[in-house]
Amino acid sequence: MIPSNYLGYFQAASQAAAALLGLLFVVIVLRPGRIVGAHANPVAKGLAASTFTGLVDAFFISLLALIPGHKLGIGAAIMAVLSLYHTLRLHLGLRGAAHIALFVASVLAYGLQLCLAIAFVLNPNDTGLVTDLTFTLIFAFAVALTRAWQLLQSGAVTTADEGHAATSGDGAKL
Repeated sequence: MIPSNYLGYFQAASQAAAALLGLLFVVIVLRPGRIVGAHANPVAKGLAASTFTGLVDAFFISLLALIPGHKLGIGAAIMAVLSLYHTLRLHLGLRGAAHIALFVASVLAYGLQLCLAIAFVLNPNDTGLVTDLTFTLIFAFAVALTRAWQLLQSGAVTTADEGHAATSGDGAKL
């Protein structure tokens, strides 16, 4: 059971995750060929997918926590397993110290979330686990936002395509 004094946190977390997911979709819509698709930059594609994973994880766990009387353990465990699987699959091909550091951070966040979820299943009335979960979600948000920032810095999102300046209908540069 989620104590009522945590409901505001989970409401804010679900709204923040939803807003950030919306912004991620806007970025992808602005430059779809660079972030998704057959010819997308693999690094940008991985960064976007990793960001998506973290935000979806935080969003659904926060929503599950808002369901009155819901025992959060099973839902949090499912989200942790899905997020761990997706993270492992995404990061197998990425190289570099920054990717390794965030890969480790992601695995730690989702691994801790899985441990907490199992503890919730075993001890559904332990309200101390709720505090631990809130910090795990903050960590997941931090990793997702770091990935989003890396995506913006990767050059996959720019105001004009390389070599092609954006123009209006009359040929003037925008």
